[in-house]
Amino acid sequence: MARVSIEYENHVAHVTLTRGDKGNALDSEMIKAIVAAGQEVAASDARAVVLSGEGDNFCAGLDMSIFAAMGGGNVESWLNARDFGDANEPQEVALAWRRVPVPVIAALKGAVFGGGLQLALGADIRIAAPGTKLAIMEMKWGLVPDMGGMVLLPHLMRSDALRQMIYTARPVSAERGAEWGLVTEIHDDPLAAARALAEEIASKSPSAIRAAKRLIDLSERAERADALLAETAEQLALIGKPDQMEVVAANMQGRKPAFK
Repeated sequence: MARVSIEYENHVAHVTLTRGDKGNALDSEMIKAIVAAGQEVAASDARAVVLSGEGDNFCAGLDMSIFAAMGGGNVESWLNARDFGDANEPQEVALAWRRVPVPVIAALKGAVFGGGLQLALGADIRIAAPGTKLAIMEMKWGLVPDMGGMVLLPHLMRSDALRQMIYTARPVSAERGAEWGLVTEIHDDPLAAARALAEEIASKSPSAIRAAKRLIDLSERAERADALLAETAEQLALIGKPDQMEVVAANMQGRKPAFK
């Protein structure tokens, strides 16, 4: 069965986890399908992405079949392999969405646990329904976060809150998640809100949006001087070019811009 569906509409890629009867839990097929979906969307001309899960949950974390597989002899080679630049395959579940060159908005509901939370962290923006529960669940199984979370979490959360979530594996509410930086916004219908935001973003200059994501990603890990140089380089690549000139013309004429 397909684990992920992708639909394109109005320059927005709608990526849906389609294992709702299993809480969209991450088995090996789901992991491969999510990574493949990220690669497909990255290569497309989409201007924004909405990432969601069917059913009652966004993603309940690892499927028990993964734990069974860990008892075999291949887990060491699987985790040690750097098949995706600096990442292994499980890490790419989250990091693939940071590699997508346009903004990714995750619509969260129900359980967002373990690997599911780390998948959500790969998005630029996370909109959660009231009642959503988020957990760094790995300690429950005697493990540590290892699906890209330790690259992404320290940029979002203060250290004491992060440590508490990792050490205890206790779920927190969407409201607490918003206080701690895991949730961008709480909305009664997170999927509708994510779609509306994606369409708003898709209406902006495609080249400027892509440049902004590159610049944000670089600034989170670069030295000050490198970030300042990158600002200048990205701006010079935009000024006076067709997308920017169309934005100026549309603003002057009181109309929506039309990008080629």
